[in-house]
Amino acid sequence: MFQFIPMQAEISLAAIMVILLLADLIMKEPHHKTLQTIACGLLVVQIILNIQPSAGEYFGGMYSCTPVASVVKTILTAGTLLVFMQAGEWISSPDTRHKAGEFYVITISTLLGMYFMVSAGSFILFYVGLELASIPMACLIAFDKWKHHSAEAGAKFILNSMFSSGLMLYGLSLVYGTCGTTYFADMAHTLTGTPLQILAMVFFFAGLGFKLSLVPFHMWTPDTYQGAPTAVAGYLSVISKGAAAFTLMSILTKVFAPMSDRCELMLSIVIVLTITLANIFAILQDNMKRFMAYSSISQAGYIMLAVIAGNTQGTTSLIYYITVYIVANLAVFGVIGAIERHTLGDKYANADKVEGVLPENALSRSEETVKSEYAVSRSAYAGLYRTNPRLTFVMTLAMFSLAGIPPFAGFFSKFFVFASAFNAGHWLVVFLALVNTVISLYYYLLVVKAMYITPNDNPLPTFRSPWLTRASLAVCLAGIILLGLLSSVYGGIEAVAGA
Repeated sequence: MFQFIPMQAEISLAAIMVILLLADLIMKEPHHKTLQTIACGLLVVQIILNIQPSAGEYFGGMYSCTPVASVVKTILTAGTLLVFMQAGEWISSPDTRHKAGEFYVITISTLLGMYFMVSAGSFILFYVGLELASIPMACLIAFDKWKHHSAEAGAKFILNSMFSSGLMLYGLSLVYGTCGTTYFADMAHTLTGTPLQILAMVFFFAGLGFKLSLVPFHMWTPDTYQGAPTAVAGYLSVISKGAAAFTLMSILTKVFAPMSDRCELMLSIVIVLTITLANIFAILQDNMKRFMAYSSISQAGYIMLAVIAGNTQGTTSLIYYITVYIVANLAVFGVIGAIERHTLGDKYANADKVEGVLPENALSRSEETVKSEYAVSRSAYAGLYRTNPRLTFVMTLAMFSLAGIPPFAGFFSKFFVFASAFNAGHWLVVFLALVNTVISLYYYLLVVKAMYITPNDNPLPTFRSPWLTRASLAVCLAGIILLGLLSSVYGGIEAVAGA
């Protein structure tokens, strides 16, 4: 057992999954609140046990744990903990409380798959981790299968996931055919940049481009975010994206480094297209979950600026960006989830109150559909500062951080990824990304305008969220403020990345 100490993160996470499964089987219904407490407590223990970075290789190099990979795992676990804290009110609803155990077990299984992706030293383990992270994710997206568009979103996700996985697997087979190995350490010596290997690299990038929602592999994202439960959409937007971004950078630098010139050209085109198109379409959105979907696509483009740098500075800025993005994005999704739950349950969500807000044919549909669409529309946030000033404050700071407004952490995260790409010589890509940042300011401030300026005679009444939700929003708010002001955070990540 002790010979696998570098795998203690995976072993302990698998143990947590087993504990939650047994607890769900043994405990009497209803036990959704107790399960949430157990799940959050176990993840806190997971973070404490694995907060010290470890390193080592096992199974002939198939599993390769580095200190920087350990840091990424801890960050992903902390983000998952925030999602669990925010999911309590949704999972307590009558139609989902009996599935609470399934939600926590399935989510942990996707996180375990991401652990394997991050620590993969071979394409075999990487692909196993990718599928372990993707297939259960479809179950999470379709969790509310009897309401809204959850089943449709799950179907779209799994079909797109199957196609991208097949494309990637074909690319990996080409790599194996030309190199004769699946181990990263051996491939760098055998890749010479032949046309077949370039095609393999493109297919591999397309597969992970789906996970990152990069253009042109992004079309599933808005529909999936809209149909998925809000807590799941938040998890998909930050945890899955963070793991895919780090894995992509790791493999590009370890495996495809001999083809860096061609790789950089491909990345430059994708970055510019991703940020530009996402910003344009985000302006047109009124549904907050679709709005955040396009925001996440744009943010993925900014994350790729660190990937294109391909050096220690890029790795440091990428991990820092992911950390800041987790707290800022989950703050937004936490507020969206709270407002959605309370709007669906009060008189202000009735069909006669939203006439003129929804499309003309909306009132001919069921009242539940009308309510659900209004609950996640930007119109529901009009005048929010008058009745729920704390939620408004959290949302405002989160939007400022996502937009990159100083002195919040999002400004520093964007600065560091810009600096890493600029220092690597990609000044034109950085310039175009900076221009797009100005565009993104407009649509992020549309939400702030709705909360503070847009008139509304019947704003959402004052309400109080569960204490775990409030605690998660407080943690996100602290991260938005402190991660940018405490230089030791970036310095600590840099020290680990350079080790």
